[in-house]
Amino acid sequence: MSTSHTAARKQGRTTQVSELTHNWFVLKSLVTRDFKLKYRRSILGVLWSVLNPLLMMVVLTAVFSYMFRFQIDHYPLYLILGQIMFGMMQGATTSAMNSIIDASAMLKKIRIEKMVFPLEKVLFELVNFAISLIAVVVVMIYLQVMPTWLLLYLPLLLVYVTVFTAGLGLLLSSLAVFFRDVIHFWDVICTMWMYATPIFYPIEMLPDWMLHAMKFNPMWQFITYFRDIFMWNTAPSLKLNLVCAGMAAITFCVGLFAFRKTEHKFILYV
Repeated sequence: MSTSHTAARKQGRTTQVSELTHNWFVLKSLVTRDFKLKYRRSILGVLWSVLNPLLMMVVLTAVFSYMFRFQIDHYPLYLILGQIMFGMMQGATTSAMNSIIDASAMLKKIRIEKMVFPLEKVLFELVNFAISLIAVVVVMIYLQVMPTWLLLYLPLLLVYVTVFTAGLGLLLSSLAVFFRDVIHFWDVICTMWMYATPIFYPIEMLPDWMLHAMKFNPMWQFITYFRDIFMWNTAPSLKLNLVCAGMAAITFCVGLFAFRKTEHKFILYV
């Protein structure tokens, strides 16, 4: 009995490893496919991941620093850091939300781990985010802002943001299958969320009740962390790390629970 039990356990582990390897291969293949599709027939190609945030920064800097006269040191850097961080979250969650619906033909033909599709969209946006950091470097050089050892915190921040975004993407993708209105509603939510987060303006402009509300705004916490290590030369506090980690973990757990509870019904609604 013990020998057969041990053999069964080994076979189970081998199967799990095989499934993980297969899912990782599918994940990499989908990211590569999306990357090629995004820049297909584009002369500048991947350079658009650098040019887009730079061009938006130039326009918004002209509007907010000259017309509204915000007094923020190194305002272009302040702006682009908030812009690309929020843009990553918005792009990843929007793509993940539609991922199951867009993959309906594949899901009906072959048996595949459904979670791969929203997670792939998050990883794809993470790659774009990494490329857009070149734009940040360009702005830092122009403003003569020297990098410090605090940039070593960046991988930790990316873990927080990726886990948070993945959880939100899983939740939205499962909801969108059953309620298509979520797709339109999320656009409105993201617009409201963006303007409610101090990306273009200083946080001091907000009334007291909104200042207190910022404590519960995950994107403000991530953007604060991002600006601390890139432009304020401030080591993120233990409290900020715990807040970011907690928000990421809770969001991922909620998203994973919702996805696992509903995924067996996806095929009936896509």
